[in-house]
Amino acid sequence: MIRHRPSGSGHPYSDDTEQRSPVVPVAGEPLRLGVRTSPGVTRVDVEIYRDGQTRTVPLEPVARSSRGQAADGGHLASAAARDARRAGGWETRIPAPPAGAVMSYRFVGRREQGGVEHTRWFSCRSAQWRAAGEAAVNVDGGKVVGGSVEVLDDGERLHRVRFALPLAPGEHVTGFGERFDASDHRGSRLDSVVFEQYKSQGAHRRTYLPMPFAHVIGGAGWGFHVRTSRRVWFDIGATDDDLLVVEAEVDAPTGADGVLDLALYSGRPQEVLEAFVSETGRPVELPDWVFRLWASGNEWNTQAEVERQMRLHREHDIPVGNVVIEAWSDESTFTAFRDAEYDVHDDARPHRLADFTFPETGAWPDPKGMVDALHHDDVRVHLWQIPLMKMRPHPSGQAAADARAAIAEGVLLREEAPDGTLRPYRNRGWWFPLALMPDLADDRAARWWTEKRRYLVEEIGIDGFKTDGGEHAWGRDVVALDGSRGDVANNRFPVAYAAAYGRLLESAGKAPVTFSRAGFTGSPAHGAFWAGDENSTWEAFRWSMFAGLSAASCGIVYWGWDIAGFSGPIPDAELYVRATAASVFVPIMQYHSEFNHHRTPSNDRTPWNIAERTGDAEVLPQVRELVHLRERLVPYIAAAAREAVGSSRPLMRPLSFEHPDDPAVWEHPLQWYFGDDLLVAPVLEPGATSTDVYLPAGAWVDVWTGEEVVGGVVDTVDVSNRARIPVFARAAAWRDGGLQTVFAG
Repeated sequence: MIRHRPSGSGHPYSDDTEQRSPVVPVAGEPLRLGVRTSPGVTRVDVEIYRDGQTRTVPLEPVARSSRGQAADGGHLASAAARDARRAGGWETRIPAPPAGAVMSYRFVGRREQGGVEHTRWFSCRSAQWRAAGEAAVNVDGGKVVGGSVEVLDDGERLHRVRFALPLAPGEHVTGFGERFDASDHRGSRLDSVVFEQYKSQGAHRRTYLPMPFAHVIGGAGWGFHVRTSRRVWFDIGATDDDLLVVEAEVDAPTGADGVLDLALYSGRPQEVLEAFVSETGRPVELPDWVFRLWASGNEWNTQAEVERQMRLHREHDIPVGNVVIEAWSDESTFTAFRDAEYDVHDDARPHRLADFTFPETGAWPDPKGMVDALHHDDVRVHLWQIPLMKMRPHPSGQAAADARAAIAEGVLLREEAPDGTLRPYRNRGWWFPLALMPDLADDRAARWWTEKRRYLVEEIGIDGFKTDGGEHAWGRDVVALDGSRGDVANNRFPVAYAAAYGRLLESAGKAPVTFSRAGFTGSPAHGAFWAGDENSTWEAFRWSMFAGLSAASCGIVYWGWDIAGFSGPIPDAELYVRATAASVFVPIMQYHSEFNHHRTPSNDRTPWNIAERTGDAEVLPQVRELVHLRERLVPYIAAAAREAVGSSRPLMRPLSFEHPDDPAVWEHPLQWYFGDDLLVAPVLEPGATSTDVYLPAGAWVDVWTGEEVVGGVVDTVDVSNRARIPVFARAAAWRDGGLQTVFAG
């Protein structure tokens, strides 16, 4: 076997061994050509045909890399790593041909025991960057720097466009979706592509939820939105401090004008955000119960365990309003409870509750009874989902029937086969390799998919869905049902995913409560979000706070994170309580823990387990106090959320959003407003006994002491009580009495 895929797997940050890189050769720059071979191939050459002549260039053996994995590690990547060790990698680097030149090539492999095999012929056309007129970019406004517009042109097609926007001294650039590493991105580079970065998002500077939208704060104030779902790169004063350079993928004939749309907005951050969400999708108000505590653990995988955990919340007097059940399904269809008995519908029509029998000895003997009882206790129930149809191991029963029907009915994303024809797309992400993927941006396909889950909502009574894993559409060779290619469709997928489940819930008379990790432009209109997978470390705590504030500045109202992280060793008591204290003042308050194969001691992030594991007797009473405070805050939070939805003033609001003319706020980027009347300063370092809090101009009251402070100063606050992070109320609101009652308990 000898394999070459010109565009590779579609991993945005890593070239595969078997691809051409760059996919569009740039004249005069190096061009890498690579293949993957089966064992026994001892030599590989590439035959290159151009200008009537053929030349042969040998390839050198290299360690194989695919989907960003060269060895065991990463998230569920062991299978890919084993394949990598069995197969060889080969590559060569040559100068790209002159601009406009067409190069054809094929690879020839020779085996140790004789025999030759070769690939089909591939061809590519070299491009070059050239100056273009300003008409190449449609701009609502006039900020594009004169003479900065360039296009990557191969003589037939334009592949990219880039241009510069001016940055003035003192301007700060923030936004770009959910970003984990900083608030002000001036002086850095980043891009907008949906990607599952499993942990350490801040270190890698990758995100599940990018947006090509940003605020430029300072001076007159403005913002911009690159109106595309294709990949965009930003050089935010990194190369030239006075310029913000935008480079975007396009696909247009040579000579075309208006190949990219850029929206420019002027005004304060609220005005900029209002213009953006008015164009791309406004948030929808969710019910007040989403502001109560969310609890989950991947090892809560039986009805008995879910009921036990909810009982423990009551016994420990820790109010819980939502439970997310992740490991509920048969892990095959993701529509049937594990151990349920039912007849296979060969035509893949949806099941109803009456079709199922739930054995008393099974994992879920009475799902409806469980949900009814939880509702009686004022707990809402959410089920985990993944937008994939597993094909490993080979499906059987209903999963096999569903796969056959999905192919026959044409509801799947497709990809190019080696011969150029279209076949069902097979997942290239880490989870469930080679799984099929429905095109949830297509109304017919989305209905086909969600109708199979209708009985969960209408008959069992589920209140929402954790719409996980929206990052699995990889590669420009993906073809959506509307004909758009992956470079256009992939970033849009998670938005459509949450929207499809929201429509299902609304059609059953329920609020569209989805809980998503991935998203893009348009996501603020679809449910709630959490920051994704992260370790239980102080560093990850800080990254998550950056993420929440960044997402908020881009229109996300309902956001949370896994309190103190969900993965790896459990957090120590100080980190857990500090993170819980911060989460009281975050829109979605929730804890979660990763699957640990039921090993002991437990890695659950429940307060009682952290107390037991750490031996810290103060954990439980401190967390109890904090969750009760959250319960009392729910009416305030719900009112603030309604205001946020209606006014584009985020619920969890960066200080820079409220005070764009105050340079001091940038020295305190991880403080925020929670609604209009509370200012929050989390404690993000271990061992702190005091911390500095910046109070903007105005009159403030320390909610714990009642002491009034005049703003415009940095106040040093005692934080020796780890359950009390600095929180200040606007003095006028405090005098009204409502907040005093909340914090007095």
